Amino acid sequence: MNIHIVQHDVVSNNPEENLKWIIEELERPESKESLLTVFPACTLCGAPLFGSVAYTDLQKRAQLVLQELIQRSEYRAFLIGLPLQIQDKGLCNAIVFVQNCAIRGIITKKYLAPDEQKYFVRGEGVQVIQYQEQQIAIGFYEDLKELSKSHVEQPDMVVCCGCNVFDYNKPYRIRYRMHKIVENLNSSLVFVNRTGGEGSFLYAGGSMALNAAGTVLCQFPYFEPHAESVDLQLMEECVDEKPEAVELVYKALVMGIRDYFAKNRQTKAVLGLSGGMDSAMVCALAADALGPENVHGILMPSQYSTDHSVKDAVDLAENLGVSYDIVSIKPMFDMLRETMKPVFGNRPEDVTEENMQARIRGTIVMSYANKFGAVALNTTNKSEAAMGYGTLYGDSCGGLSVIGDLYKTEVYELAEYINRDGIRIPINTIQKPPSAELRPGQKDTDSLPDYSVLDGILNLHIEEQMCQEEIVAEGYDPALVAEVLRKVRINEWKRLQFAPVLKVSPMSFGLDRRVPIS
Repeated sequence: MNIHIVQHDVVSNNPEENLKWIIEELERPESKESLLTVFPACTLCGAPLFGSVAYTDLQKRAQLVLQELIQRSEYRAFLIGLPLQIQDKGLCNAIVFVQNCAIRGIITKKYLAPDEQKYFVRGEGVQVIQYQEQQIAIGFYEDLKELSKSHVEQPDMVVCCGCNVFDYNKPYRIRYRMHKIVENLNSSLVFVNRTGGEGSFLYAGGSMALNAAGTVLCQFPYFEPHAESVDLQLMEECVDEKPEAVELVYKALVMGIRDYFAKNRQTKAVLGLSGGMDSAMVCALAADALGPENVHGILMPSQYSTDHSVKDAVDLAENLGVSYDIVSIKPMFDMLRETMKPVFGNRPEDVTEENMQARIRGTIVMSYANKFGAVALNTTNKSEAAMGYGTLYGDSCGGLSVIGDLYKTEVYELAEYINRDGIRIPINTIQKPPSAELRPGQKDTDSLPDYSVLDGILNLHIEEQMCQEEIVAEGYDPALVAEVLRKVRINEWKRLQFAPVLKVSPMSFGLDRRVPIS
């Protein structure tokens, strides 16, 4: 009993473009010889669609593409997902079962995400369809909880069509859930998930198939297209490598950068290189995603920059093979201070002058981006974003936030992974104390707790959603917890103006964690 599983990237809002690769897959001998070909949910139009799904022109285009696929389905059977207007019901997120030039079943999503509830009506959930003497339960990933209900007829096979946004915990949760379903139903199972990036949202793939005994028959790679036919009656277990979270995050970010550029028809990236950990990490990821020839760094030393910071940035660029320029900001900073002297009067220098430097650097990076048609990459990490430790319209500028969902301690962990086969990020960059270098002798710890402590508090508050008293009960200093949470609260307005953030955690700013700004 062969099932052909197709894990593919999807172009949002473009069913005609998706039709091309869908037809290619359906024409493959493996697909023709299989009982059923399964595609991920939302295959024709992509996801998330947000408000674009409400426009009837996209709905009509998707249905025209579906009709063409139906006409090509003689002696064939496949599952395909799309937004579908259903008479007397409304617009549903649907999976259509097509067989021998006709629609044999429509499965509609029941448990809708909050964004989906704005545009889709609640569907019927998992449905059991009889095909080739098999009872096949078909449903969206979110609807599989229906299979635990006692009134559900036990199927011979379960097909789960996913479109699951990645976070570093989800692959393990998915695997556990698939095994529990097989264990409870004693049925074989196919899970198909899309891959690729769509703005902030990353899709991991990781499709899999299990026989009724719970043996993993195939495990697709993460973050790359793959198609394979599997016989669900086999007993031989596949090689299952189970990558660690840091490897998944690395692959997710590289794919996210690559797809963000490709789908927005961009090729060149630019970023400021400070000699610090964050810009080094973003540069390394961008070089891996786009090729070093498509990444340019700008070193922007001031009178407060140390010699080793410039050297570290140069060493990084040469290690990675990226081009760079050195543009001193001292003349511009001196001129701006002199220009503002009549306005500022005799007031002493403070954070204002620090922010001036950051905004000058932001202007330089954005000017390069405009002149050379490049996308500026933001280098702010999640710890800094949480605390508001950064300058709006300065180091917060950019078209894409690459590491905005990674705490500083996680950035260091990822650096170890990137250097696993040799020194790419300079050792001095990793080992030296972090500093914005906006005043003499400045260190991050002048304004922030040690990152190992800070990130522990932030993780409990943001990912675990603990309040102040609960975090203190975990052993943290009450005054420190109060101050950290105060800064998280008062800096929401800054975060709302950041570039799109590549989501890799279960609770990313802006996408998952939404709170009032006042």
